[in-house]
Amino acid sequence: MTAVTLFVGLLSAFFLFASSIKIFGWQKKIFEIQLGMFQSYGLNRQIMALVGCVELFGAIAIWFQSSLLGPLGALALLGTSLGAIACHLIFDSWKDGVPAMITATLSAFILWSGLDKLLGLIG
Repeated sequence: MTAVTLFVGLLSAFFLFASSIKIFGWQKKIFEIQLGMFQSYGLNRQIMALVGCVELFGAIAIWFQSSLLGPLGALALLGTSLGAIACHLIFDSWKDGVPAMITATLSAFILWSGLDKLLGLIG
């Protein structure tokens, strides 16, 4: 098993769980905590659901590493992770951003491994 495959599995599982809560709110305790954080950042429920949709896209797309979808999914996850890091650093403690720092690192690794497909769009 390669590192990319392992990281894809870990990220996909994490973001499928996280996005499902943001979209459907099925786990009430975690949902309320996340909604409270979004609101403290000046964001509303609709933005939270939109972030969940981007996470869901990324969690599924990263499985398609042989196509353009894989790097695009990694880019989506990297973007949401960087946004989460920024919000935590501005409004919370850096310690609250550690999970996002980990997912950003793993997403960047996956993106780097498929960067040639993404750069193929440019030229």
